[in-house]
Amino acid sequence: MTSKTLAELAAGLRNKEFSSVELTRDLLGRVQAAQPALNALISVTGDAAIAQAQAADREIAAGRAGPLTGMPLIHKDIFCTEGVRTSCGSRMLDGFVSPYDATVVAKLRSAGMVMLGKANMDEFAMGSSNETSYYGPVRNPWDTRRVPGGSSGGSAVAVAARLTPAATATDTGGSIRQPAALCGVTGIKPTYGRVSRYGMIAFASSLDQGGIITVSAEDAALVLTAMAGFDPRDSTSVDRPVPDYAAALERPIAGLKIGLLKEFFEKGLEPQNERCVRAALAVYERLGASLREVSLPHIALSVPAYYVVAPAECSSNLARYDGVRFGYRCKDPRDLADLYRRSRGEGFGAEVKRRIMTGTYVLSAGYYDAYYLKAQKVRQLIATDFERAFAEVDVIMGPTTPTAAFELGAKTADPVTMYLNDIYTIGANLAGLPALSIPCGFVERLPIGLQIIGPHFAEERLLNAAHAYQRETDWHRRVPPGYE
Repeated sequence: MTSKTLAELAAGLRNKEFSSVELTRDLLGRVQAAQPALNALISVTGDAAIAQAQAADREIAAGRAGPLTGMPLIHKDIFCTEGVRTSCGSRMLDGFVSPYDATVVAKLRSAGMVMLGKANMDEFAMGSSNETSYYGPVRNPWDTRRVPGGSSGGSAVAVAARLTPAATATDTGGSIRQPAALCGVTGIKPTYGRVSRYGMIAFASSLDQGGIITVSAEDAALVLTAMAGFDPRDSTSVDRPVPDYAAALERPIAGLKIGLLKEFFEKGLEPQNERCVRAALAVYERLGASLREVSLPHIALSVPAYYVVAPAECSSNLARYDGVRFGYRCKDPRDLADLYRRSRGEGFGAEVKRRIMTGTYVLSAGYYDAYYLKAQKVRQLIATDFERAFAEVDVIMGPTTPTAAFELGAKTADPVTMYLNDIYTIGANLAGLPALSIPCGFVERLPIGLQIIGPHFAEERLLNAAHAYQRETDWHRRVPPGYE
């Protein structure tokens, strides 16, 4: 069963080839067996999962099942889940049990999906390698000496190792697409505002966006249809109808105008990665798409702009975790200042502290105009560049990451080098655009990702293009050795 995609599992469930309980028990067994090597989950909700699967089987027997009824999934531990620990990968929230469900969780529960547990992640979603988690690093199933990418590394690993057919994830600067690329799975970040952020613990509010990681674009279309939509409890949610993304998958892509972003194929991209991406583009040409070069003159400024805007917003959002109102509280504080200092010092990890301090600095008197305001102006220039490019092409394609997965610990001592891993993904977040990553080949037995970016609310177009490629190739069906 575990070799099947979510769409294939759903068909098997409808055809009574197996029950949701049988599927859930099988995956829980895989989780237990894989956890020591991969550390992909923070919490496993076995008893609750079986109960949900039993309820799903009753709905199926009664003829009331939807397309996702009985399908297992894992939630990134940034989404609040009623009665289950929601830690955000941090000691600060290690003991927090949410009293409510995030909108994404509630929607997928309502669709009949079965939660197996909560995925490991970089602390408060701050990281590109999933090495900053309080619960230890997640390991890439293709080579456990290497990182899976972050911050949604646990979600990507769980799908790649076939511990689940789907896992929720979030993307602030590439945190869905980058681990999807490094783990050889499909990950989509929707348009900002398309998926509710209510109950999704905030890192950088103007950049954070929930999404999904699956085996295939078809699977992603099924889940995104259920999780997207307007939410009055989220002030950034967009009131716009949600199409049936799966219904558009089979449209022909002949005539699709693909933009090759000039800046993505210049210095920094490893030649072997480029060869994989170029081979994928050749498939699109064979299917009738046309290629033309486009340029985003200000995209080189995306990394410095992001690492001003994101830390500034993180500094503001994480101020609430002070040992009084929310989060970890130190033992026996001498006074209020000691309570604040030690609670935050002991509760937050090094990367979170680094970003809080950076954000506090750029927002401080005398530096706001010089850094934060200027970064916001650059952000607008990048968004305008994308608008001009999409006046010429339908989508933009290129590499998701400059390299394949690197070794654990290789970049932890040099934060700036680590930050450059997101160089191809950050632009879409700054502009609020939808983007996805699909597997397009291997370099030395490590997967490589192709990134597809579209204009606002073009998720249908992206998923259609990804599905067309996956019908012609089998990269997305490759499973790490030992997890077949």
